[in-house]
Amino acid sequence: MASKNLRINKNIRVREVRLIDDEGGQKGIVPTEEALKIAGEAGLDLVEVSPNANPPVCKLLDYGKFKFEQEKKSKESKKKQKAVRLKEIRMQPKIDKHDLQFKTKHIDEFLKEGNKVKVTVRFRGRELAHKELGKDVLDRILDLLGEDAYNMDKQAAMEGRTMSMYLSPGSKKRKRTN
Repeated sequence: MASKNLRINKNIRVREVRLIDDEGGQKGIVPTEEALKIAGEAGLDLVEVSPNANPPVCKLLDYGKFKFEQEKKSKESKKKQKAVRLKEIRMQPKIDKHDLQFKTKHIDEFLKEGNKVKVTVRFRGRELAHKELGKDVLDRILDLLGEDAYNMDKQAAMEGRTMSMYLSPGSKKRKRTN
């Protein structure tokens, strides 16, 4: 229920509504004027919770409290969500063994943090004639990472002058070791 598009009290412009009281009990189909009168006597608001139903469903509740609870729930759900970021590691096809291990260590750290990683091999000049070298570099990275460390989102493919692949964290929950 989005609280922005809910109609309350006098804004409800239909002849009759299906009324639900503040305890959740069904009152049946009631003329709108009578429902407003019941809400006024109880000191509550008449809120249209299901406008597409025939007749629309309205509930007796304290609208201010209801709105507060909805905002609280949405904030709570946002706290539980973790934003996955895309990290990128760039290298060249003629990368040295130690540099490759160093960059692979960074890729592993990013995956352990729960981020996705784009691994890119950039070709310059005549290197473009030897695309197999870039593919070998990406394969060595996968070997160094180990199979349980990652899920392959996108296989190695050429995009202009670069060859890239996308990795996401592995299916097993791995703890970060410091």
